[in-house]
Amino acid sequence: MTLVSLHTVKHRKQINAQNNVKNMKCLLLGLWTWALLVLMGSGRSMGCLEEERNALLNIEAAIYPLNGSSFLLWRYNSSDCCRWKGVECNYTTSRVIGLYLGDACHSELEVWCGETGESRPWDIDASLFLPLEELQVLDLSRNFLSVGWTPGEGGSLSENCYGQCTMTPRRRCGPASKMISSFTSIACHSDFWVSNKLTRLIPSLNDKQTSAEAHKLSSNLLEGLCRLRNLEDLDISGNGFSGPLPSCFCNMTSLRTLDVHNNNFSGAIPSCLISNLKSLEYIELSGNAFEGSLSLASLANNSNLEVFRLLDNRNHMEVNTEDTTWFASFQLKVFSLSNCVLNKDANGVIPNFLKEQYDLRIVQLSHNKMTGNFPSWLLDKNVKLEQFDLIGSNLSGAFDMASNLTLDKMWWFDVSANAIEGELPSGIGSILPNLKYLNLSNNLLKGRIPPSIGNIKSLEALDLSNNGFVGGIPETLAKNCQLLSILKLSGNNLQGEMLPRYTNLSSLASLYLDRNNFTRNISLGILNSSSLLIFDASDNFLTGALPKWIGDIQNLQVLMMSNNLLRGSLPLSLCKLQKLDHLDLSYNNLGPSIPPCANFTLPMRFLHLTNDKFAGHFPVFLSRASSIVILDLRHNALSGEVPNWISSLWNLKVLLLQGNNFEGSIPSGLCLLKNISMLDLSSNNISGKIPSCLKDLTFGNHWVVASNFTYLRTWMVVNDPGDYKSNVPLIRRSIEISLYASADELVEADFMTKRRLESYKGKILRLMSGIDLSQNNLIGFLPPEFGYFIELRALNLSHNHFIGSIPQTYSNLKSIESLDLSYNSLIGPMPPQLTELYALSDFSVAHNNLSGRTPDPKCQFGTFGEASYEGNPLLCGPPLKSCDDSNQEPGTPPSLYHTKEDDSWREAFLWSFVGSYVVAFIGVVLFLYLNSYYWYQLFKLVPNLIPLFPQ
Repeated sequence: MTLVSLHTVKHRKQINAQNNVKNMKCLLLGLWTWALLVLMGSGRSMGCLEEERNALLNIEAAIYPLNGSSFLLWRYNSSDCCRWKGVECNYTTSRVIGLYLGDACHSELEVWCGETGESRPWDIDASLFLPLEELQVLDLSRNFLSVGWTPGEGGSLSENCYGQCTMTPRRRCGPASKMISSFTSIACHSDFWVSNKLTRLIPSLNDKQTSAEAHKLSSNLLEGLCRLRNLEDLDISGNGFSGPLPSCFCNMTSLRTLDVHNNNFSGAIPSCLISNLKSLEYIELSGNAFEGSLSLASLANNSNLEVFRLLDNRNHMEVNTEDTTWFASFQLKVFSLSNCVLNKDANGVIPNFLKEQYDLRIVQLSHNKMTGNFPSWLLDKNVKLEQFDLIGSNLSGAFDMASNLTLDKMWWFDVSANAIEGELPSGIGSILPNLKYLNLSNNLLKGRIPPSIGNIKSLEALDLSNNGFVGGIPETLAKNCQLLSILKLSGNNLQGEMLPRYTNLSSLASLYLDRNNFTRNISLGILNSSSLLIFDASDNFLTGALPKWIGDIQNLQVLMMSNNLLRGSLPLSLCKLQKLDHLDLSYNNLGPSIPPCANFTLPMRFLHLTNDKFAGHFPVFLSRASSIVILDLRHNALSGEVPNWISSLWNLKVLLLQGNNFEGSIPSGLCLLKNISMLDLSSNNISGKIPSCLKDLTFGNHWVVASNFTYLRTWMVVNDPGDYKSNVPLIRRSIEISLYASADELVEADFMTKRRLESYKGKILRLMSGIDLSQNNLIGFLPPEFGYFIELRALNLSHNHFIGSIPQTYSNLKSIESLDLSYNSLIGPMPPQLTELYALSDFSVAHNNLSGRTPDPKCQFGTFGEASYEGNPLLCGPPLKSCDDSNQEPGTPPSLYHTKEDDSWREAFLWSFVGSYVVAFIGVVLFLYLNSYYWYQLFKLVPNLIPLFPQ
């Protein structure tokens, strides 16, 4: 082996040795790094600090003093508190940085968190959190916290700490014993949320507390919050705060989020609140009662602003956006403004600064008295729009949308209750391809519904009601929109068949086709909507009979077919509709019988069969309808007696039997209908006396049964503005849509009052109460007990045979608006106290035998004319003939007394008559004396006249 080769081999060995050393070092370094990473990755191998572990155990003991009651189970867990439920530690330092104790106080632990308020409230000593020096997140949301936090000894947590403190107490238990201002001793983290019913922390008013005390407690808390100068997120929404918004908030210059919605704040919004807080990204002021004016020009320098919301402010505030001196430095993602007076000095124009916004996701400009043309430019500039609300303004012009525009993120579009006109864009289905909710109702739109609307296959709710649309329902809509749950086309000029033959709306639950011009029979296509719950096709021109297959829609709850041309008997298949709650078949030619099974009446509350041709006795099947609230059988051919078993309808509020052939007496069973508020038995042949037991009723207007329900479930869509912000956690917002009608929308009753048939609906119906027994054969005295129905608004006892006087108790009917006692046989004077009926607007006692003086023409009685009193010859006084009170005895008929004017007139008449008679007699004598011929003829005539007179 040569020297060179030996040297080469040696060199190679040296190199290999060096490489082995390097590899060993790398391996050791790798192992060390791996071990370090494991230790750091677990962050818990070293365990948490002992002082922090003890602090957590003390916190647990404060929440759950009894052994075994804690759902956290910290005291039974490992010694490493970083592994405990709801605890988050820093990976490097093993210090606690987050505590998540939301819902820690469960309702089942009633011994500590009782619902009654009598058990122990949860009071937390803020000093318990002092050992957690690096705590960044403290979540005590949805717990049963007491009024305040006990400061404890040792001071408060640092005002310079960071992170977020979420405190959203669910309710308050126990007495209000702590000062609200002690809230300032809570950790002064940069994010401070006090949301979700903090009003429970502010004591509710009772006999021992005044509104001033509650306001003082509220002010103390708000002033305490102002000390937290380093806060970045402040949320005090959904509480009972009142009074002005504290101006000290203007000093919290680090704020990025300010949310005060759903309180009772009033007064002006401090201008410095917006102009000083340049870091604001999110402003939420909705649901308060702010007053004065606000100029959005003060937002000009808030370059980070993304969300501005001021909704439902009770129309107390003026908002101005039209200031030529400002330019928006921000790009909004959410702009919501409703129930304000917008740009009053600029004729309510749409905010011009929006023309420079191109990243909007939500726009809500509703009920602001806004004017101008439909702002199609707003859609052109913001193609990422998701929610678009322009409800209840005065917008006009055409509904223009560029044909090449695509708003594929838009799921909510509502421009209802405006004056927008013209036709819908033919390609609306391509422009808004992913809509879930489309509401164009109550506008001036016309033309046909474009077939492209059927391309919006995600559509769940469509409302085109109260416009001028013509033609029929597009087949594409009826076939393709299988997710459609509500379809509302009421109040248009649609015609032809209701639904195309091949309708496939399998998810349809609510269908409103009322007030159109639909003809032919009821469409068979409805059978494909087996989920249908509400079907309203009233006020059309539908013909034929009510189809037998209607009973196959077994989930149907509301069926309204009034004012059509339907005829024939009701089908037996109605018996299958055992969930039916509301049935209205009025104003058709249906009859004469009702199916005898009628099981569908068991859950029913509203039954309207007015102006049909039903005959026979009072329907016996109704004896099982104990849940019925409104029963309307007016203007049919029913006969016999009103049965006494009507007392079994104990929920009955409205009973309308006008215009039938009922006879016999008023049943005493009516006296057991304690909830009755409207009773109409007029235009029948009912006789006898009014039962005295009616005095046990109140005829009040307390609609408990009928108003506390919504027919069906609520559709909820959740939208999260937090998606639009960076690094700022926000509360999730939700939008709730009642897909189906409530009682206020559908329930209606007609009642004759003020001499005309009035229709009462919704809230107005709940305020109405009345009795109509007119045009019968009732006898006896007027019941004085009726005078104690103090909530009664209409009383009609006319066209009967009542006798006696008008009871003085009728002056107690302080709510009465219409009182008709005409066409009876009433006598005596009218009670002068009737003038105290200040609500009375229609009054008649005509065609009786009343006497004396009419009530003083003051207040409401100054408005009644002669027609209210005619047919009473013994009545005098305004507006009838005058009468003299000086010589009149109370109740004396005017024929038994006379005035001084009458005496002088009679005396003059008497003297003139006597003078005329004397002059005439002398004239005749002189005439005969001077003319002998006539004298001779008179003398000759007398003997001939004597035999004519009897002896």
